[in-house]
Amino acid sequence: MKSKRFSWLKQLSWSKIIGWLKQAGVYLLLFIVMSMAVDWWRGKDFPKTQIPALSGTSVQGEGFDINELSKDQAVIVYYWASWCSVCTFVSPVVNTLSAYYPVLTVALSSGEDKIIKKYLQIKEYDFAVINDNNSELGKDWQVKVTPTIFIVKDGEVKSFTTGFTSLPGLWWRLITA
Repeated sequence: MKSKRFSWLKQLSWSKIIGWLKQAGVYLLLFIVMSMAVDWWRGKDFPKTQIPALSGTSVQGEGFDINELSKDQAVIVYYWASWCSVCTFVSPVVNTLSAYYPVLTVALSSGEDKIIKKYLQIKEYDFAVINDNNSELGKDWQVKVTPTIFIVKDGEVKSFTTGFTSLPGLWWRLITA
């Protein structure tokens, strides 16, 4: 009985496996190139050297200033929303990196401070959050989609990405900033 169940395994050959791996590699390369092209298109008009002001107090009561925070170190500036489905995958990545790098996040149109605090508590996120309930900061930073991530160092945008990103992808952007 077991021999019939796994008979397909005997039919696999190394040439088939290598063929599948090559195909997967081509698709991965195509995905990376397309993602980079979309990021370039969305960020082509964003001023990278004179970024908009980003300072004030987070919902946790912490003061912040992106220009001061980004002196001599890369900072993750993460625009997200509690209603964003892709953000549910990206936020844990940002939260993980917040233990090693400064992170400043902006919650777009996500409700009052107490709602955001409750959301952070439920999800167990430790990053600082600015409540941008009217999306004014999002407009200043020309954020058109959530999630959007900027890597800022020395007051300049060194990297920009939108949509899904992985832990290795975001980490790579940080170390090359």
